Amino acid sequence: MQKVPLTVTGAEQLREELHRLKTVDRPNVIAAIAEARSHGDLSENAEYDAAKERQGFIEGRIAEVEGKLSNSQIINPAEIDADGRCVFGATVELEDLDSGDTVTYQIVGDDEADIKLGKISISSPIARALIGKYAGDVAEVQAPGGIREYEVLDVKYI
Repeated sequence: MQKVPLTVTGAEQLREELHRLKTVDRPNVIAAIAEARSHGDLSENAEYDAAKERQGFIEGRIAEVEGKLSNSQIINPAEIDADGRCVFGATVELEDLDSGDTVTYQIVGDDEADIKLGKISISSPIARALIGKYAGDVAEVQAPGGIREYEVLDVKYI
């Protein structure tokens, strides 16, 4: 099975979610099932059905998060020595050559991506175009509106 790259922060977020699922959500849904059972006939008990459905979701998410963590390759961006090249975990400052706008993105794993926080997925078109580029290089990104060009202004490993 292929290793999934995660930053240290992303791995910590998954561990926190797993802890919450096991220590808070799972006991709550077990209590909800017990409460619904105490109401009698289970065949027409909507509370019981909803609690069992929620339990299935929680157990599925626990298995998914455990699988991701066990199959992850945790990368600390601060320890990367890529000689100024764009790699996983790098924080990249870009200038849109059409509009002149500058943006800063960190290239992270799929589960960590959040464009509002400036984190883009390693599998996104822009990250794919940036991998291997150095400051001063121009990356062409195939966007829905056509090809966009970005100049790499700076690459940091923080």
